Amino acid sequence: MKVSRQQVAENRSQILDAAARMIREEGLNGISVAKVMQAAALTHGGFYGYFGSKDDLVTATLDHIHGVNGTNSSADITNLADYATEYLSRTHRDNPGLGCAFAAIGCEVGRSSADSRAVLTDATRRQIEKLSTVTDNKTAEPAVRRREAIGNWSAMVGAVMLARLVDDTELSDEILNETLHWITSKPK
Repeated sequence: MKVSRQQVAENRSQILDAAARMIREEGLNGISVAKVMQAAALTHGGFYGYFGSKDDLVTATLDHIHGVNGTNSSADITNLADYATEYLSRTHRDNPGLGCAFAAIGCEVGRSSADSRAVLTDATRRQIEKLSTVTDNKTAEPAVRRREAIGNWSAMVGAVMLARLVDDTELSDEILNETLHWITSKPK
């Protein structure tokens, strides 16, 4: 039985949504084609009709998460303090499957395929550009705003990574709170 183009697109979207959550929760090595297809409520055998390999799935998933119209698009950032408050929250820390892929699997992608790294390179460029437009230092030169954006983004991603890896909740909360304070209390 032939599947309509609309159904193919819906199935692909289901696969990418399932893979996006699973990759952020379990890491690149923690997932398998079979587990992703099961989570998408599709048969394992159908996978290769959508992707050539697991590496292709990972790259497509990262693009799905961080593509121009991706689920974690930075297009909605309008205020640095509000964005940092949400990013550096317990909710974000405690729900990696729904959060930022950079904080969840950034180090793994650094050892991944060139295609996957290229997707996150583009996403990093867009994030830095967007953050440089919402800096509180609006009168600064573009190079200064870009430097602040890189520092703020690096601090946020690093803080969430550290907050997730420590086994002391008090320290984890402190990392998030102090990083938020550092970002939001810099002189204007």
